[in-house]
Amino acid sequence: MNKPLWVQFDNAEAVAQAACQRILKIAREAIAVRGQFRLVLAGGTTPERTYRLLAGTQADWPHWHLYFGDERCLPNTHPGRNSQMAEQAWTGRVDIPPSQIHPIPAELGPEQGAKNYGQLIRSALPFDLVLLGMGEDGHTASLFPGHHHPADSAVVAVHDAPKPPPERISLSAASLGNCRHLLYLITGSGKQQAVAAWRRGEPLPISQIQPMGSSEVLIDAASLESGL
Repeated sequence: MNKPLWVQFDNAEAVAQAACQRILKIAREAIAVRGQFRLVLAGGTTPERTYRLLAGTQADWPHWHLYFGDERCLPNTHPGRNSQMAEQAWTGRVDIPPSQIHPIPAELGPEQGAKNYGQLIRSALPFDLVLLGMGEDGHTASLFPGHHHPADSAVVAVHDAPKPPPERISLSAASLGNCRHLLYLITGSGKQQAVAAWRRGEPLPISQIQPMGSSEVLIDAASLESGL
């Protein structure tokens, strides 16, 4: 297992700016080598900041392919969906072909949506880059503490999530780790305890992601009890 490189920034905006630059660099390299860039998006405030920054940049958008790490089981136009947030902040403002943006069909419900998306995800692996955040309880995507999922699943149905809505769909830990690069974006003082637990090696959901390639934790000072 490759250990992540931890990089500290002054604030959440600096984390988003660094993430934006890293995403663009990895995209250029992937397109130069393989002719396309496969990126998994995260939900949350810092990813949203990053997406707004990306919307103001120039990139080879026709070669980008976007997937989602998780989704809430809500109607497909509901503002609480990660796909809607990404569209408002970024994807609706650049020239990525709509056929290359792959939202999770969470409106079908956890089981059917996970089954359908799993077929797509298996054909997309490995990803060039996966973006992940972390909750105050150490969850990532919609993989929560105390929840257990089949180890061989590409995408999992989530019930009884501890934050609303309770029904969700998430890429599995194995799928999230099947990537050439992984960026964790972590900001906010509410994350301090979970970050400390992660660094101690406690078995949080975020600790279960084992990227096959390089990984970086881009973190702001507020998320750390005493710095790196």
